[in-house]
Amino acid sequence: MNCQHGLLLFDKPAGLTSNAALQRVKRLLGIKKAGHTGSLDPVATGLLVLLFGEATKVSDYILNADKSYRATLRLGQTTTTGDSEGEILEERPVAVSEEQVRMILPRFSGVIAQVPPMYSAIKQGGKPLYELARKGLEVERAARQVRIDALDLILLDGDCLVLDVRCSKGTYIRSLAADIGAALGCGAHVNGLRRTSTGPFDITQALTLEALADVLGREECPLKAMDLALEYLPAVTLTENTAYYLRQGQGVVVAHTPASLGRIRLYGPMGQFLGLGEVMDDGKVAPRRLMSVN
Repeated sequence: MNCQHGLLLFDKPAGLTSNAALQRVKRLLGIKKAGHTGSLDPVATGLLVLLFGEATKVSDYILNADKSYRATLRLGQTTTTGDSEGEILEERPVAVSEEQVRMILPRFSGVIAQVPPMYSAIKQGGKPLYELARKGLEVERAARQVRIDALDLILLDGDCLVLDVRCSKGTYIRSLAADIGAALGCGAHVNGLRRTSTGPFDITQALTLEALADVLGREECPLKAMDLALEYLPAVTLTENTAYYLRQGQGVVVAHTPASLGRIRLYGPMGQFLGLGEVMDDGKVAPRRLMSVN
């Protein structure tokens, strides 16, 4: 594959913002055009999907993907930020059993309403909430619907509660932790967070900074094919003729076009990924997001 275009599955260490991690990897790869999909707080670790070159064109499909986390909650303390970076607001004694935890977890499964934390990038009045929070201000936030597909108890040891969470885009684990702490009557904040999956990608596939440097030292390409993020979409293969007209912006008739309308993956006669198209009402395939990789 062309090692200027593709996905890098990166295991972000604690202490780096997602953007700082991206900039460090960009320098290692020497690729200017890049982006990341789904920020992780500096204290969080785990899977950060980085996009390079033409792969940035599929960013929305990864941003909107479901994600999984292993969250470590500190029971008995609430903080200003909802995690261990904030100042302690309140401390309460902890006398929680596994049975109590298992009883309340179903309340937070399925589609739930969640109030975003003040320390978030959501904008209100044109300003990110975290800017207001840093000034000591707290404003009313509208609850948002999110989806929790799995919420599993892994460990309860005194004031340490470890949960595995699989959830939709837009879920705030800090808000989830605060709500769980409130339901248990003792309060809680996130003491550790690791993203373990994003869409079809798993943390076991990810490279640390050290592993990435080792791969580059062997002069191997660490990037994965960009269409791996889109495998849930149906695919069609174009002839050389239909691929030409599609690249000119024209709708084309393609054999074995999916019956349902919507986005599809497009491949050339040699199997090369051409980009995204859309099946229209008339059955033709129209170009939507084409790649300019030779």
